[in-house]
Amino acid sequence: MTTPQARAVRLGPRSIAALALISAIGVIAFGWPLLADADSGLAHSSDAPWLFAALLPLLVAVVVATIADTGMDAKAVAMLGVLAAVGAALRPLGAGTAGLEPMFFLMVLSGRVLGPGFGFVLGSVTMFASALLTGGVGPWMPFQMLSMGWFTMGAGLLPGPDRLRGRAELLMLGAYGAVAAFAYGTVMNLQGWTYIGGLSSGISFHPGDPVHENLVRFLTYCAATSFGWDLGRAVLTVVLTLTIGQTLLKALRRATRRANFEAQVTFQTPERVPPG
Repeated sequence: MTTPQARAVRLGPRSIAALALISAIGVIAFGWPLLADADSGLAHSSDAPWLFAALLPLLVAVVVATIADTGMDAKAVAMLGVLAAVGAALRPLGAGTAGLEPMFFLMVLSGRVLGPGFGFVLGSVTMFASALLTGGVGPWMPFQMLSMGWFTMGAGLLPGPDRLRGRAELLMLGAYGAVAAFAYGTVMNLQGWTYIGGLSSGISFHPGDPVHENLVRFLTYCAATSFGWDLGRAVLTVVLTLTIGQTLLKALRRATRRANFEAQVTFQTPERVPPG
């Protein structure tokens, strides 16, 4: 019997449906202010409780669907809990310091190993746990959970999980981490940017204005307020991935093999010894 090989958890039809539903709700939640008129009284602080109420059961649905599609057991859920706890503990180490947040590095590698379905749940649960740990609970929290879920899920969707290894895999993960770090910051800016609607600043949000005009203001807002923060996050993610990423990937894959995350066991017929 040969050693089982760990693979990223595949997506089945139920997992895809659950992820598509939760992502569609997330896109609407982030983007609807751009289509609102000036008298709508929009505020993400008012829709955040509704989004959070919808998010929790949908996260459970993703876990249940993934387990149903793959036949995994409670050890997979326990693995998620351990990684979420580690990620939540890492966040306070860098949050508030030039965007240096080591938890993003862990999310990239974990998403790569666990796959997109469990990666999405891991990112969301990690952000929820870290918000409780750091006292960062507010109307932004469900949006952070969605953004981190997408961030981690994207790592699980990268090509070659069964074949690409070594330096090439690290370079791909580093490149993804850099791009996704900026994407995370941009998406979260969209949530917070609408709070400053109606101000006289040329980069503020103006409800009811044409979408393209607000998007120009939004891009200017991102460049002026968060580029440096996102750059720090991206650089740290790349550096950690290229330096200690290989060690952590091996540890994660060893843990998933022991948890039987779709481990494939192959049997070899022993060679026959010719009669003497």
